[in-house]
Amino acid sequence: MNLSITKEDVDKLPLEKCSIEVVVVENRLVAESAVEQLKQTQQIGFDTETRPSFKAGYENQNKVALLQLSTETKCFLFRLNKIGFYKPLFDLLEEGTIRKIGFSVSNDLSSLRKNVNFEPNGFVDLQHEARILGFESLSLQKIYALLFKKKISKRQRLSNWEATKLTDAQENYAALDAWCCLRIYKKFRFLHK
Repeated sequence: MNLSITKEDVDKLPLEKCSIEVVVVENRLVAESAVEQLKQTQQIGFDTETRPSFKAGYENQNKVALLQLSTETKCFLFRLNKIGFYKPLFDLLEEGTIRKIGFSVSNDLSSLRKNVNFEPNGFVDLQHEARILGFESLSLQKIYALLFKKKISKRQRLSNWEATKLTDAQENYAALDAWCCLRIYKKFRFLHK
């Protein structure tokens, strides 16, 4: 298997579409139901989004606005800027028996810990796994392209994640990032055999 791809080759691929149910979590009642559903699975795709800061030379001081947790069939978009600290959700992130699979996990966790102090447990970083498997590029977009022959659009990455209402494009982008992590993880398990 070729473990390298150019940006030009990625751009030629068909666009991946989010084909799972997306649930936007904007209140604690929905959050409670979402956490209970997530506790029933062994592996969860994980990602976060933060409103970008465009000040040169400054670290982004904005707090994480969106936490995405995905199963194979459903992605929950927790709008942390609306529901705030929700202890059962962070208890889930401390649970060691459920794998939370993400990309460049340490950055996301560092940003999340600016919101609330918690002890993350059970996290798998796909960048680390890709390095072990010998992938030349360690970007989510390129690894996904190599494994699934589709590209992930990054157009929404720098959008306003604290907007009153997320656009359909934002919801799909956010869900896709978490869901893709789960898909890559399953493919990596196959490659390890």
